[in-house]
Amino acid sequence: MTIIRIGLDTSKSVFQVHGVDEQERPALRRQLRRGQIEKFFAKLPPTRIGLEACGASHHWGRVLRDLGHEVVLIPPQYIKPYVKRGKNDAIDADAICEAMSRPGMRFVPIKSREEQAALMLLKVRDLLTKQSTMLSNAIRGHAAEFGVVGAKGPQKIKQLLERIAEANMPEPARELLNSLANQLAAIEVRLAALEAKLMAHHKADPRSQLLATIPGVGPVTAVTIALKVPDAAVFRSGRHFAAWLGITPREHSTAGRQRLGKISRQGDEALRRLLVLGATAVIQQVDRRRKANKTTGSDSPWLLQLLARKPKKLAAVALANKMARTIRAMLVSGELYRRPQAA
Repeated sequence: MTIIRIGLDTSKSVFQVHGVDEQERPALRRQLRRGQIEKFFAKLPPTRIGLEACGASHHWGRVLRDLGHEVVLIPPQYIKPYVKRGKNDAIDADAICEAMSRPGMRFVPIKSREEQAALMLLKVRDLLTKQSTMLSNAIRGHAAEFGVVGAKGPQKIKQLLERIAEANMPEPARELLNSLANQLAAIEVRLAALEAKLMAHHKADPRSQLLATIPGVGPVTAVTIALKVPDAAVFRSGRHFAAWLGITPREHSTAGRQRLGKISRQGDEALRRLLVLGATAVIQQVDRRRKANKTTGSDSPWLLQLLARKPKKLAAVALANKMARTIRAMLVSGELYRRPQAA
């Protein structure tokens, strides 16, 4: 009996194995503890193993690959249709094994330890940014309870803290607000250090510098794309890349009638947010030039026509879609960004 394919359902401490033979019959069903995984698969002949893609699955993918096995990672949304009924570890492992056998299945590349460490830099930065925003909002809200009102925006917090120091409020409240201010200052210092590391990574990565030549793509967006998309050639076209990001219309067509709705939002939320923010910044600059009658030849005729007939938010999403297609083309070809020619 030869096991040709194994589905491995991972968790924190309990792992479920489901393998099939050449006749597609279940040949291996076993539950393992975390410490048994390497010993168990080291004894098996090299075979094909599938895992559900998640943060920890890249670690196990590297471990199993070093043991001589072929490892593939499958997005969770592509596994769910093969779950027959109910949900437990054995059913999930069976579904993984079934999903990886499909000829048209799409897989996630296994990231190296260095790539995951670089991506961790982005995740920690996002976490600290959220904490900074929460602390700023808390300071602003609690100060308003004592009649001290400050303008919105992180750059206005310093002025608000100066007004709090001069305001007439109970000493316990002042001490608590100072505690929040000290915590905010510490986070700002850590964020500045992360920003320096991020810029150093950007300057050392040719792909990131290439993407930064696109209007609306800054260093943070460029580094994020370079890290999360190691090989853009896996996408057959720019539209497939945009669909992966979730900025293409959701389709519900039938009987030859095409019905397109709002964007799907089914892809990477962080990348989608960065592209839409970058597109919004580009539109704001173009809009300011239009109002001042200073439109330059570098402004995209396509964007100017779009803004003339569509709302700015809708135009920003459309421009983000166009930027995604440009990004994919540049990553595949390695060419610099070429500004559109005026009509």
